[in-house]
Amino acid sequence: MYAVIKTGGKQYRVQPGDVLVVEKLDGDAGSEVSFDQVLAMGEGADVTLGAPMIEGAFVKATLIETRKGEKVKIFKKIRRQGYRRTKGHRQPESVLRVTSIGGQGKETKWDGEVDLTTRATINARARGFKDPVEAPAAEAKPAKAAKPAAPKAKAAKPAKDETKAAPEGALVEQPISEVEAGAPETVAAEKPAKKAAEPKKAAAPKAEAKTEEAPKAKAAPKAAKAETKSDAAPAKKPAAKKAKPADGGEA
Repeated sequence: MYAVIKTGGKQYRVQPGDVLVVEKLDGDAGSEVSFDQVLAMGEGADVTLGAPMIEGAFVKATLIETRKGEKVKIFKKIRRQGYRRTKGHRQPESVLRVTSIGGQGKETKWDGEVDLTTRATINARARGFKDPVEAPAAEAKPAKAAKPAAPKAKAAKPAKDETKAAPEGALVEQPISEVEAGAPETVAAEKPAKKAAEPKKAAAPKAEAKTEEAPKAKAAPKAAKAETKSDAAPAKKPAAKKAKPADGGEA
């Protein structure tokens, strides 16, 4: 048996067990919805038409969910004016499962069970995501209190050896005894430094040789200059003296 019903300004042809998407209806998921505006009924070759409705006919359904439909884009444009506007709209809708159709002493029921799984849940499962409805419910459950674990005994760390080898010639601080606790300064012991190595004997003659050679090198140029001066002196000829006149008068 089938029927043609009217809801939300539209007409739908339904049968028991069909899933119907109509304009938004009031009610919670799992509630029962009844339609009394039945325009026609039929079963095989027998068809009954209403004028305009069939009296006593009804269609019952179970509300599965109320959701938003697919987005519809609204685009406006005025040419040569630079005017463009784009908007979107999602119409609210209700999803129903038709359970029974009756009228004129006849009634046909659907024997199946109504599944209230929403489309968002089905899509999430198909993509491998968490269920948006079941996930919050799982989080609401209180977690079992974990038993407190026995505290583990920590191994005692070995005391630091403060008596480490100090560099040569450094001052080493020694712990102060109880008797010397009142003294303002700590007691420090100096380690004797190693004796400086004695100078090698071979180094002494080298230093003396350098001191003896130094004045000889400086005196050599002076002697050379003196010899050059003595050689150059005889090279000069004495100037000729002016001859005096024989008469004794002035020249």
